[in-house]
Amino acid sequence: MSPFDLGAGLLRQLPAETAHRATLKLAAVAGPLIPSPALDDARLAVSAFGLNFPNPVGLAAGFDKNADVPDAMAKFGFGFVECGTVTPRPQAGNPLPRLFRLSEDGAVINRMGFNNGGSLEAARNLERRKGKGIVGINIGANKDSEDRIADYARGFAVLAPLADYVTVNVSSPNTPGLRGLQNREELTRLLDTMIAARMKGGYKPILLKIAPDLDAHALDEIAQVVRASGIEGLIVSNTTIARPPLKSAHAGETGGLSGKPLLAPSTLVLAQMHQRLGGAVTLIGVGGIASGEDAYAKIRAGASLVQLYTALAFHGPGLVRRIKRELLACLARDGFAKLTDAIGTAN
Repeated sequence: MSPFDLGAGLLRQLPAETAHRATLKLAAVAGPLIPSPALDDARLAVSAFGLNFPNPVGLAAGFDKNADVPDAMAKFGFGFVECGTVTPRPQAGNPLPRLFRLSEDGAVINRMGFNNGGSLEAARNLERRKGKGIVGINIGANKDSEDRIADYARGFAVLAPLADYVTVNVSSPNTPGLRGLQNREELTRLLDTMIAARMKGGYKPILLKIAPDLDAHALDEIAQVVRASGIEGLIVSNTTIARPPLKSAHAGETGGLSGKPLLAPSTLVLAQMHQRLGGAVTLIGVGGIASGEDAYAKIRAGASLVQLYTALAFHGPGLVRRIKRELLACLARDGFAKLTDAIGTAN
């Protein structure tokens, strides 16, 4: 067990948001001292939306909201790191407490509300980067914005030149009305605006992050809009407002549920979008990943890449190396020569 995994165990004794802040500070201080990870097995490599990923396991948005420590986190073996969500102006987020561990369920509920230092702070941090790993930036709208679609264009203009790809987050349940941007008319206008912003500022891949709480009609409409839009990827999915049976005393808290209970429903939506899109865009699977088997299920459902965050709070950063080992074992067991051969094979 590394000192960082031991530290993760100690941090779990603190309140959830206090532990998160402490983890960011520790990563900022210790980052330069973390040795670079070993080269990944070539069987795990993935090429997607013009980028070459050494492995498919990414850090999801939400951990490093202000792009403070992407290089440090990459050293734990992630194939890519996504920072954010970043809004154009600084935002305090929702009142405390707003982050809850559901340890008995391997889950977390958050109602953070896009707390972040704004696009200019994130841009300054990205400009100071020295690492060469793939870093994406996840952008959102300010809660009090009069024109949320314009907020996404502002965020893209400031941050896209400093990132390898940009994720448009319209699926957080913690900004009132934001999920309405997943409706056909609004989503069409939003993605048209993003493509126009890219034409002004230079090419960067654009991804859309959707909610897991969508019915078949909504998935049909999103697939149609995405196909017509010209964007490169879809991230499935954000946290859920659904509440399956849970054991924790925090089960009744409002906000988005992530972690183990999200694995099955988010993977189902991923498979449904894979069927609808038929390879038209790259899919990234998120939700409930805590093992190589979990990641493998996402890949076989249609994901080329996967992301995790919640499981790190319970298992520490050593989880990333374990998932990669287990992924290789899954490929060998099922006779796949490389990871890309397994994409979508469950459908």
